[in-house]
Amino acid sequence: MRKLWLGMLLLCLCAYARAAEVDGVKLPDSVHLGSRDLQLNGAGVRSRFFLDLYIAALYLPGKSVSWAAVQADGGEKRMALHLLIGISADHLFSALNNAIAANHTPAELSALERPLKEFAAIFRAIDEIEKGDVVTLDYLPGSGTQVSVNGVPKGIVGGAQFYGALLKVWLGDKPAQADLKQKLLGGR
Repeated sequence: MRKLWLGMLLLCLCAYARAAEVDGVKLPDSVHLGSRDLQLNGAGVRSRFFLDLYIAALYLPGKSVSWAAVQADGGEKRMALHLLIGISADHLFSALNNAIAANHTPAELSALERPLKEFAAIFRAIDEIEKGDVVTLDYLPGSGTQVSVNGVPKGIVGGAQFYGALLKVWLGDKPAQADLKQKLLGGR
């Protein structure tokens, strides 16, 4: 019986270890951000036209399978993009901006005009993002959305509303990729 339990434990550990690796990229099981430890909620590959672009990894204070629950938590959050190709920062911004537009009404987009301009300015200053780089989009209560590349902060978009709008790129009603949304919310 003891060998059976040990075998089951090893299987569970192996399954857990695989959950922290996507397409050969090892993802941290947890990160510390602001005043919280965040855990990996889910991760998956963002693809377009048969090309793998990046691995998206969502970090939250506790596991969540619900977009509503993610929205309701006003604390720290992280979306990490592990680039699988080199891309201009302007191109990445354009893709994110288009996905934001797809998930909002014209009136909602009007309210996001200022933060979207701030977000665009940050990406214009970044220029190129290389294969292997990690872009983190962190929500820091009281500050806003911090954009970093390889751990180096590049700028902050103020306010809480923008981060929710940004997360809709992956988790909204019209996500950039439906199966990626499922994976980010803890599905396989």
